[in-house]
Amino acid sequence: MVEFVSYDGKLPCLCMGTLVIKVNEKIYSFKQAMISGGHIDGDIHHMWAEQDDWRIDLEEHPELEPYKDEITKVVNENVEQGCCGGCI
Repeated sequence: MVEFVSYDGKLPCLCMGTLVIKVNEKIYSFKQAMISGGHIDGDIHHMWAEQDDWRIDLEEHPELEPYKDEITKVVNENVEQGCCGGCI
């Protein structure tokens, strides 16, 4: 079971925070593990950021790979969408 605990990323670099989740009653912390699914759209004269769901990099905790879909779902239910993914 996966539970959202906290996330401290803030705009304009929403992706650069620390994510804390609980998986099977154990607490895990991730630094800068959130990757925006958003992108920049338009042309050189008219550009805008499209927001989209988060993806999660589990490199810090590869043992959680079996829970990746559930972790991603919980994060997207609790953290506002990111913009372009170009901050990092």
